[in-house]
Amino acid sequence: MERHGFIHDIMDVKVLILYVMNRVIYPVDAQKIYELCLQDDCLSYFDVLQAIPQMVDSGHLAQTEEGYVITEKGKEDAALTEDSVAFPVAQRAARAVERFNREMRRSALVRTEILEQSNGDYLAVMSLDDELGRLMTLELTATSSRQAMALNKAFEAKADKIFQLVIGQLTAREPAPETAAPDGGSGK
Repeated sequence: MERHGFIHDIMDVKVLILYVMNRVIYPVDAQKIYELCLQDDCLSYFDVLQAIPQMVDSGHLAQTEEGYVITEKGKEDAALTEDSVAFPVAQRAARAVERFNREMRRSALVRTEILEQSNGDYLAVMSLDDELGRLMTLELTATSSRQAMALNKAFEAKADKIFQLVIGQLTAREPAPETAAPDGGSGK
């Protein structure tokens, strides 16, 4: 039976992994490599698990404490082979990597923590950073750890909107109060 799709052998798997890893800006585990490469119906999880150690042994990938990263040798070979990735697969993989990189950048800028207080309440500590430093820290008291977790989860999903609302409220100009005329009229 004829196989359809881009992936036909282990070399195709390795070329696709190089294509993806050359675009990922954070270390990733094997599961994430598979998810980012899963742009072709012929790719299996076991193909990826077979290819990764071979690519580490060949010097194309390196394994760190945080996950796998592409090496200089991997980058050079990725540049040479990326044109061999089927166009639709390359487009889907590039979009998946862009989403992943964006999510990782965002998650690095939003931090949450729950602190148990001596009175039994919980403090939901939420902060938003940018590339230069801390933009905002918000601390809210919650009556239960569940409520604190819900606050943190909501902040993680909406941190940028919350920041914009706070800034908007703090910088909004209050309308000047209308002054009454000395005779009690409207001042017109």
